[in-house]
Amino acid sequence: MGLHRTELPVAIRSLIAEGTAIPAHPLALDAGRRLDRRRQRALARYYLDAGAGGLAVGVHTTQFAIREAGLYAPVLEIAAETAAAWSDRPVVKVAGLVGPTAQAVEEARTARALGYHCGLLSLAALKTASLEEIVAHCAAVAEEMPLVGFYLQPSVGGMRLPFEFWRRFAAIDNVIAIKIAPFNRYATLDVIRGVAAARAEDRITLYTGNDDHIVLDLVTPFAVERDGVPVTLRIRGGLLGHWSVWTRAAVGLLERCRAAAEAGGVDADLLALDAQVTDCNGAVFDVANGFRGCIAGCHEVLRRQGLLEGTWCLDPDEGLSPGQAEELTRVSRAYPHLTDDAFVAENLDRWLA
Repeated sequence: MGLHRTELPVAIRSLIAEGTAIPAHPLALDAGRRLDRRRQRALARYYLDAGAGGLAVGVHTTQFAIREAGLYAPVLEIAAETAAAWSDRPVVKVAGLVGPTAQAVEEARTARALGYHCGLLSLAALKTASLEEIVAHCAAVAEEMPLVGFYLQPSVGGMRLPFEFWRRFAAIDNVIAIKIAPFNRYATLDVIRGVAAARAEDRITLYTGNDDHIVLDLVTPFAVERDGVPVTLRIRGGLLGHWSVWTRAAVGLLERCRAAAEAGGVDADLLALDAQVTDCNGAVFDVANGFRGCIAGCHEVLRRQGLLEGTWCLDPDEGLSPGQAEELTRVSRAYPHLTDDAFVAENLDRWLA
Protein backbone atom coordinates (compact mmCIF):
# COMPACT_ATOMS: atom_id res chain seq x y z
CA MET A 1 0.00 0.00 0.00
CA GLY A 2 1.46 3.34 -1.02
CA LEU A 3 1.47 6.65 0.81
CA HIS A 4 -1.16 9.24 -0.14
CA ARG A 5 -0.62 12.94 0.38
CA THR A 6 -3.59 13.10 2.78
CA GLU A 7 -1.75 10.65 5.05
CA LEU A 8 1.21 12.99 5.55
CA PRO A 9 1.44 14.69 8.95
CA VAL A 10 -0.56 17.92 9.01
CA ALA A 11 2.56 19.92 9.90
CA ILE A 12 4.39 18.56 6.84
CA ARG A 13 1.49 19.24 4.49
CA SER A 14 1.21 22.78 5.83
CA LEU A 15 4.93 23.41 5.47
CA ILE A 16 4.94 22.22 1.86
CA ALA A 17 1.87 24.31 1.04
CA GLU A 18 3.19 27.48 2.65
CA GLY A 19 6.48 27.17 0.79
CA THR A 20 9.84 26.69 2.41
CA ALA A 21 13.57 26.56 1.68
CA ILE A 22 14.70 23.06 0.68
CA PRO A 23 18.39 22.71 -0.18
CA ALA A 24 19.37 19.97 -2.61
CA HIS A 25 21.74 17.92 -0.47
CA PRO A 26 25.29 17.34 -1.80
CA LEU A 27 27.27 14.16 -1.32
CA ALA A 28 30.22 14.25 1.09
CA LEU A 29 33.12 12.08 -0.08
CA ASP A 30 36.59 11.49 1.29
CA ALA A 31 39.80 11.55 -0.77
CA GLY A 32 39.15 7.94 -1.82
CA ARG A 33 35.72 8.97 -3.15
CA ARG A 34 34.01 6.99 -0.39
CA LEU A 35 31.04 8.28 1.60
CA ASP A 36 32.15 10.51 4.46
CA ARG A 37 29.33 9.87 6.92
CA ARG A 38 30.52 12.44 9.44
CA ARG A 39 30.50 15.27 6.93
CA GLN A 40 27.31 14.01 5.27
CA ARG A 41 25.65 14.31 8.67
CA ALA A 42 27.27 17.72 9.28
CA LEU A 43 25.77 19.08 6.06
CA ALA A 44 22.27 18.09 7.14
CA ARG A 45 22.84 19.68 10.56
CA TYR A 46 23.99 22.87 8.85
CA TYR A 47 20.89 23.07 6.68
CA LEU A 48 18.57 22.44 9.61
CA ASP A 49 20.24 25.04 11.83
CA ALA A 50 20.25 27.50 8.92
CA GLY A 51 16.45 27.35 8.96
CA ALA A 52 15.76 25.10 5.98
CA GLY A 53 12.30 23.56 6.08
CA GLY A 54 13.31 20.42 4.25
CA LEU A 55 16.07 18.30 2.75
CA ALA A 56 16.12 16.95 -0.82
CA VAL A 57 18.37 13.89 -1.03
CA GLY A 58 19.27 11.62 -3.92
CA VAL A 59 18.70 14.45 -6.40
CA HIS A 60 20.92 16.00 -9.08
CA THR A 61 23.10 17.85 -6.54
CA THR A 62 23.58 14.59 -4.60
CA GLN A 63 24.82 13.07 -7.90
CA PHE A 64 22.55 10.61 -9.67
CA ALA A 65 25.49 8.17 -9.77
CA ILE A 66 24.95 7.31 -6.08
CA ARG A 67 22.67 4.54 -7.38
CA GLU A 68 25.44 2.72 -9.22
CA ALA A 69 27.72 3.30 -6.23
CA GLY A 70 25.27 1.59 -3.86
CA LEU A 71 24.83 4.78 -1.84
CA TYR A 72 21.18 5.65 -2.47
CA ALA A 73 19.68 4.11 0.67
CA PRO A 74 22.64 4.94 2.98
CA VAL A 75 22.63 8.63 2.00
CA LEU A 76 18.85 8.92 2.39
CA GLU A 77 19.08 7.19 5.75
CA ILE A 78 21.74 9.57 7.10
CA ALA A 79 19.63 12.62 6.24
CA ALA A 80 16.46 11.11 7.74
CA GLU A 81 18.19 10.07 10.95
CA THR A 82 19.88 13.46 11.29
CA ALA A 83 16.62 15.33 10.77
CA ALA A 84 14.95 13.26 13.48
CA ALA A 85 17.80 13.60 15.97
CA TRP A 86 18.87 17.18 15.34
CA SER A 87 15.71 19.21 14.79
CA ASP A 88 12.53 19.59 16.82
CA ARG A 89 10.83 21.35 13.87
CA PRO A 90 8.89 19.62 11.09
CA VAL A 91 11.31 18.78 8.26
CA VAL A 92 10.07 17.89 4.78
CA LYS A 93 12.07 14.93 3.52
CA VAL A 94 12.21 14.74 -0.29
CA ALA A 95 13.80 11.77 -2.05
CA GLY A 96 15.05 11.89 -5.61
CA LEU A 97 13.44 9.24 -7.83
CA VAL A 98 15.01 8.39 -11.20
CA GLY A 99 15.14 5.78 -13.93
CA PRO A 100 12.53 3.73 -15.78
CA THR A 101 9.29 2.86 -14.03
CA ALA A 102 10.47 -0.25 -12.18
CA GLN A 103 13.50 1.58 -10.78
CA ALA A 104 11.57 4.72 -9.82
CA VAL A 105 8.89 2.64 -8.09
CA GLU A 106 11.51 0.69 -6.14
CA GLU A 107 13.27 3.91 -5.11
CA ALA A 108 9.93 5.32 -3.94
CA ARG A 109 9.39 2.23 -1.80
CA THR A 110 12.87 2.58 -0.32
CA ALA A 111 12.33 6.26 0.42
CA ARG A 112 8.93 5.62 1.95
CA ALA A 113 10.38 2.93 4.22
CA LEU A 114 12.99 5.43 5.42
CA GLY A 115 10.31 7.97 6.36
CA TYR A 116 10.46 10.27 3.35
CA HIS A 117 7.36 12.32 2.64
CA CYS A 118 7.52 12.77 -1.12
CA GLY A 119 9.60 11.98 -4.18
CA LEU A 120 11.16 14.41 -6.65
CA LEU A 121 10.59 12.59 -9.92
CA SER A 122 13.21 13.00 -12.65
CA LEU A 123 12.10 12.02 -16.15
CA ALA A 124 15.55 12.11 -17.75
CA ALA A 125 15.44 8.35 -18.42
CA LEU A 126 12.31 8.71 -20.56
CA LYS A 127 13.68 10.94 -23.31
CA THR A 128 12.48 8.59 -26.06
CA ALA A 129 9.09 7.86 -24.50
CA SER A 130 5.78 9.23 -25.79
CA LEU A 131 3.69 11.68 -23.80
CA GLU A 132 1.27 8.87 -22.95
CA GLU A 133 4.11 6.70 -21.69
CA ILE A 134 5.58 9.48 -19.56
CA VAL A 135 2.23 10.28 -17.94
CA ALA A 136 1.64 6.58 -17.26
CA HIS A 137 5.10 6.38 -15.66
CA CYS A 138 4.31 9.32 -13.38
CA ALA A 139 0.96 7.83 -12.39
CA ALA A 140 2.59 4.51 -11.52
CA VAL A 141 5.19 6.12 -9.26
CA ALA A 142 2.48 8.29 -7.67
CA GLU A 143 0.84 5.09 -6.48
CA GLU A 144 3.79 4.67 -4.13
CA MET A 145 4.16 8.13 -2.58
CA PRO A 146 3.30 11.82 -3.10
CA LEU A 147 5.23 13.33 -5.99
CA VAL A 148 7.06 16.57 -6.57
CA GLY A 149 7.26 17.18 -10.30
CA PHE A 150 10.67 18.11 -11.65
CA TYR A 151 11.34 20.15 -14.76
CA LEU A 152 15.11 19.58 -15.04
CA GLN A 153 16.89 21.84 -17.47
CA PRO A 154 18.13 20.08 -20.64
CA SER A 155 21.70 21.39 -20.10
CA VAL A 156 22.20 18.93 -17.23
CA GLY A 157 20.21 15.97 -18.53
CA GLY A 158 16.58 17.07 -18.56
CA MET A 159 14.25 17.30 -21.54
CA ARG A 160 11.60 19.57 -22.97
CA LEU A 161 8.22 19.00 -21.30
CA PRO A 162 5.30 20.85 -22.95
CA PHE A 163 2.21 22.47 -21.46
CA GLU A 164 0.09 19.41 -22.21
CA PHE A 165 2.37 17.22 -20.13
CA TRP A 166 2.14 19.55 -17.15
CA ARG A 167 -1.64 19.77 -17.46
CA ARG A 168 -1.91 15.98 -17.33
CA PHE A 169 0.77 15.58 -14.66
CA ALA A 170 -0.97 18.15 -12.44
CA ALA A 171 -4.20 16.14 -12.76
CA ILE A 172 -2.59 13.17 -10.95
CA ASP A 173 -4.14 13.22 -7.48
CA ASN A 174 -0.97 12.34 -5.53
CA VAL A 175 1.10 15.21 -6.93
CA ILE A 176 1.78 17.64 -4.10
CA ALA A 177 4.31 20.10 -5.56
CA ILE A 178 6.38 20.92 -8.65
CA LYS A 179 9.98 22.07 -8.79
CA ILE A 180 10.24 24.37 -11.83
CA ALA A 181 13.85 24.23 -13.03
CA PRO A 182 14.08 24.52 -16.82
CA PHE A 183 16.13 27.76 -16.60
CA ASN A 184 13.77 29.05 -19.28
CA ARG A 185 10.97 31.59 -18.84
CA TYR A 186 8.78 30.14 -21.58
CA ALA A 187 9.03 26.66 -20.12
CA THR A 188 8.37 28.00 -16.63
CA LEU A 189 5.11 29.46 -17.90
CA ASP A 190 4.18 26.10 -19.43
CA VAL A 191 4.24 24.56 -15.95
CA ILE A 192 2.19 27.35 -14.40
CA ARG A 193 -0.38 27.26 -17.18
CA GLY A 194 -0.59 23.48 -16.91
CA VAL A 195 -1.32 23.58 -13.18
CA ALA A 196 -3.98 26.24 -13.72
CA ALA A 197 -5.58 24.29 -16.58
CA ALA A 198 -5.76 21.20 -14.35
CA ARG A 199 -7.43 23.30 -11.63
CA ALA A 200 -4.76 22.00 -9.27
CA GLU A 201 -3.40 25.25 -7.85
CA ASP A 202 -4.90 24.60 -4.40
CA ARG A 203 -3.33 21.13 -4.20
CA ILE A 204 0.04 21.66 -5.90
CA THR A 205 2.60 24.06 -4.45
CA LEU A 206 5.05 25.58 -6.88
CA TYR A 207 8.76 25.70 -5.99
CA THR A 208 11.46 27.47 -7.92
CA GLY A 209 14.38 25.40 -9.13
CA ASN A 210 15.41 28.17 -11.53
CA ASP A 211 18.68 28.90 -9.75
CA ASP A 212 19.33 31.63 -12.33
CA HIS A 213 16.11 33.52 -11.52
CA ILE A 214 15.33 32.89 -7.86
CA VAL A 215 14.18 36.27 -6.57
CA LEU A 216 11.84 37.17 -9.41
CA ASP A 217 10.31 33.69 -9.36
CA LEU A 218 9.45 34.21 -5.69
CA VAL A 219 7.90 37.68 -6.04
CA THR A 220 6.08 37.42 -9.38
CA PRO A 221 2.29 37.01 -9.44
CA PHE A 222 1.74 34.70 -12.42
CA ALA A 223 -1.64 35.73 -13.83
CA VAL A 224 -3.00 33.29 -16.42
CA GLU A 225 -6.41 32.96 -18.01
CA ARG A 226 -8.71 30.01 -17.40
CA ASP A 227 -12.18 29.88 -18.93
CA GLY A 228 -11.95 33.59 -19.62
CA VAL A 229 -11.19 34.41 -16.00
CA PRO A 230 -7.76 35.45 -14.68
CA VAL A 231 -6.17 33.10 -12.16
CA THR A 232 -3.07 34.09 -10.18
CA LEU A 233 -0.51 31.51 -9.10
CA ARG A 234 2.63 32.09 -7.07
CA ILE A 235 5.85 30.19 -6.54
CA ARG A 236 5.93 29.70 -2.78
CA GLY A 237 9.34 28.24 -2.00
CA GLY A 238 12.59 26.97 -3.41
CA LEU A 239 14.13 23.53 -3.89
CA LEU A 240 17.52 24.46 -5.20
CA GLY A 241 21.07 23.26 -5.66
CA HIS A 242 22.11 26.88 -5.22
CA TRP A 243 20.62 26.80 -1.72
CA SER A 244 22.96 23.96 -0.74
CA VAL A 245 25.48 26.75 -0.13
CA TRP A 246 25.13 29.96 1.89
CA THR A 247 21.88 28.46 3.15
CA ARG A 248 21.36 30.79 6.10
CA ALA A 249 21.35 33.75 3.71
CA ALA A 250 19.02 31.86 1.35
CA VAL A 251 16.46 31.34 4.11
CA GLY A 252 16.55 35.07 4.84
CA LEU A 253 16.16 35.79 1.14
CA LEU A 254 13.04 33.62 0.93
CA GLU A 255 11.54 35.39 3.94
CA ARG A 256 12.22 38.79 2.38
CA CYS A 257 10.69 37.74 -0.94
CA ARG A 258 7.62 36.34 0.80
CA ALA A 259 7.14 39.55 2.75
CA ALA A 260 7.41 41.62 -0.43
CA ALA A 261 4.93 39.38 -2.24
CA GLU A 262 2.44 39.61 0.61
CA ALA A 263 2.82 43.40 0.76
CA GLY A 264 2.20 43.61 -2.97
CA GLY A 265 5.31 45.62 -3.72
CA VAL A 266 8.85 44.92 -4.89
CA ASP A 267 11.39 47.67 -4.29
CA ALA A 268 14.45 48.49 -6.35
CA ASP A 269 16.80 46.94 -3.80
CA LEU A 270 15.08 43.58 -4.16
CA LEU A 271 15.29 43.78 -7.95
CA ALA A 272 18.99 44.52 -7.62
CA LEU A 273 19.32 41.51 -5.35
CA ASP A 274 17.86 39.32 -8.08
CA ALA A 275 20.77 40.18 -10.36
CA GLN A 276 23.30 39.66 -7.56
CA VAL A 277 21.94 36.19 -6.73
CA THR A 278 22.08 35.28 -10.42
CA ASP A 279 25.69 36.45 -10.62
CA CYS A 280 26.55 34.24 -7.64
CA ASN A 281 24.80 31.32 -9.29
CA GLY A 282 26.79 31.85 -12.47
CA ALA A 283 29.96 31.19 -10.49
CA VAL A 284 28.65 28.30 -8.38
CA PHE A 285 27.04 26.51 -11.33
CA ASP A 286 29.85 27.21 -13.78
CA VAL A 287 27.63 28.76 -16.43
CA ALA A 288 30.68 29.92 -18.40
CA ASN A 289 31.53 26.29 -19.09
CA GLY A 290 28.07 24.90 -19.79
CA PHE A 291 27.41 23.87 -16.15
CA ARG A 292 30.22 21.30 -16.21
CA GLY A 293 31.38 22.32 -12.74
CA CYS A 294 27.98 22.90 -11.14
CA ILE A 295 28.26 20.18 -8.49
CA ALA A 296 31.94 20.79 -7.83
CA GLY A 297 31.15 24.51 -7.49
CA CYS A 298 28.75 23.77 -4.64
CA HIS A 299 31.40 21.52 -3.09
CA GLU A 300 34.06 24.24 -3.34
CA VAL A 301 31.98 26.74 -1.37
CA LEU A 302 31.37 24.12 1.32
CA ARG A 303 35.06 23.13 1.29
CA ARG A 304 36.15 26.70 1.86
CA GLN A 305 33.80 26.87 4.84
CA GLY A 306 35.18 23.61 6.26
CA LEU A 307 32.00 21.57 5.85
CA LEU A 308 33.55 19.38 3.15
CA GLU A 309 37.12 18.13 3.03
CA GLY A 310 37.39 18.41 -0.75
CA THR A 311 35.45 18.87 -3.96
CA TRP A 312 35.56 15.20 -4.98
CA CYS A 313 32.71 13.80 -7.06
CA LEU A 314 31.96 10.16 -7.81
CA ASP A 315 33.14 10.74 -11.37
CA PRO A 316 36.91 11.41 -11.23
CA ASP A 317 36.60 13.57 -14.35
CA GLU A 318 34.08 15.89 -12.71
CA GLY A 319 35.55 18.90 -10.93
CA LEU A 320 36.01 22.65 -11.00
CA SER A 321 36.45 24.24 -14.41
CA PRO A 322 39.39 26.53 -15.23
CA GLY A 323 38.67 29.93 -13.75
CA GLN A 324 35.72 28.78 -11.65
CA ALA A 325 37.54 29.09 -8.32
CA GLU A 326 38.44 32.68 -9.18
CA GLU A 327 34.80 33.42 -10.04
CA LEU A 328 33.70 32.02 -6.69
CA THR A 329 36.19 34.28 -4.94
CA ARG A 330 34.92 37.27 -6.90
CA VAL A 331 31.24 36.81 -6.06
CA SER A 332 31.99 36.01 -2.41
CA ARG A 333 33.83 39.31 -2.08
CA ALA A 334 31.29 41.28 -4.12
CA TYR A 335 28.19 40.05 -2.26
CA PRO A 336 29.11 39.19 1.35
CA HIS A 337 25.45 39.71 2.35
CA LEU A 338 24.57 36.62 0.26
CA THR A 339 27.04 34.39 2.09
CA ASP A 340 26.93 32.89 5.59
CA ASP A 341 30.60 32.21 6.31
CA ALA A 342 30.45 33.69 9.84
CA PHE A 343 27.43 31.56 10.74
CA VAL A 344 29.19 28.41 9.55
CA ALA A 345 32.42 29.28 11.38
CA GLU A 346 30.51 29.73 14.65
CA ASN A 347 28.86 26.33 14.43
CA LEU A 348 31.21 24.13 12.41
CA ASP A 349 32.77 22.21 15.30
CA ARG A 350 29.33 21.37 16.69
CA TRP A 351 28.08 20.08 13.35
CA LEU A 352 31.19 17.96 12.82
CA ALA A 353 31.10 16.49 16.34
